[in-house]
Amino acid sequence: MTPTSDTPYTARIEPRSRFISVRGLRYHVLEWGNPASVTPERPPLVLVHGWMDVGASFQFVVDALHTERYCVAIDWRGFGLSDAPPAADTYFIPDYLGDLDVALHALFFDHADAPQRIDLLGHSMGGNAVMLYAGIRPERVRRLVNLEGFGMPATTPSMAPKRYQQWFDQLRTPAQLRPYPTLAAVAERLRKTNPLLRADRAAWLAQRWSREVFAADGTSIGWQIWADPAHKGASPTLYQRDEALACWALITAPTLWVEGDQTNPSRWWGARYTLAEFHERLNTVKPVQREVLSPAGHMLHHDQPEALAALLEAFLGT
Repeated sequence: MTPTSDTPYTARIEPRSRFISVRGLRYHVLEWGNPASVTPERPPLVLVHGWMDVGASFQFVVDALHTERYCVAIDWRGFGLSDAPPAADTYFIPDYLGDLDVALHALFFDHADAPQRIDLLGHSMGGNAVMLYAGIRPERVRRLVNLEGFGMPATTPSMAPKRYQQWFDQLRTPAQLRPYPTLAAVAERLRKTNPLLRADRAAWLAQRWSREVFAADGTSIGWQIWADPAHKGASPTLYQRDEALACWALITAPTLWVEGDQTNPSRWWGARYTLAEFHERLNTVKPVQREVLSPAGHMLHHDQPEALAALLEAFLGT
């Protein structure tokens, strides 16, 4: 029976929360399972979330794993409990990659009993990051999982002037995040964006996806997404498809690609970038296993965590 109550979901495996220093920022880390269970055949599974999300987003998938696995999720800079850079007005993909490399060193590779490799999973923006990282540091990744990290439409140099103009304009009028009056309103917002999200999961996510904010006099003004508003701005740099594919070509880890059957990339990019074009790009990676979950949209780890967990266990060899 599918829960429909607004009573929040109950986690099967409670995460542990801690902080590490990453390039001068305090980074939030969630851990599930026992580090002592790590073996070369079952290394840590590192989970990195997407844009306007948090590491806790993976709770439902971790709970659905039948085999105990040491899992670690981070909140990217400026998301969740991780610090935002002082006076940040723009976020850049190279910074996420640098943060990931330093974080993995701090968590695993700087220790005497360090695992030789990790299993690395990313969703959406995080999926884009792990694809690049696995090509840049192929010796560190045993298995790679990309959940709908499509990359971006190809660009041309002629687009640069307009992009810079857009960036200049947004520097004068910084982005804002709207407040929601209650946690229930946050949960409603999550379900409006994703109609497949169960009510109990939305209620649970709302508590970790948002925070209460206060006026100068201490009066509550509602709940706000737990993210630096600057994430909503455009970057002045153009996405370089050929650079991304050069990194993808160096991936040596077996790769699992998973998409939802209800995801329609045209709602983001129109005709500029299609699902067919993405799959053509994905041919750069070998070997790659492609899977589709149904019914599922872009937040497929919320929509079908049990089915995704089954794919992960088969692919990761646990």
